[in-house]
Amino acid sequence: MNLDLTEQEQENVRTALKFLRVRCGGWAALCKVLGIKSIPKVAQGRDAVTARLVFRVARFAHVGVDELLAGQYPSEGACPHCGAPRREQADD
Repeated sequence: MNLDLTEQEQENVRTALKFLRVRCGGWAALCKVLGIKSIPKVAQGRDAVTARLVFRVARFAHVGVDELLAGQYPSEGACPHCGAPRREQADD
């Protein structure tokens, strides 16, 4: 049994990091709130996603670890500035 994060799980966390970067106003602010300096390298795929980072991101985003790893956060189409789901435009 492989207990490491899969490539897809790591990519899902990276997607969440990029979303949270916008929500926080930049990498520096996100690094400060999560207490981890290497977040930009992780988000770019130069460093691996760690269990420590997964737990901190999940706690900060108010989602479960399983949701984060499964790619359920952020929800598809969520605005990175306010987090609200984007509305479909009605055909006129």
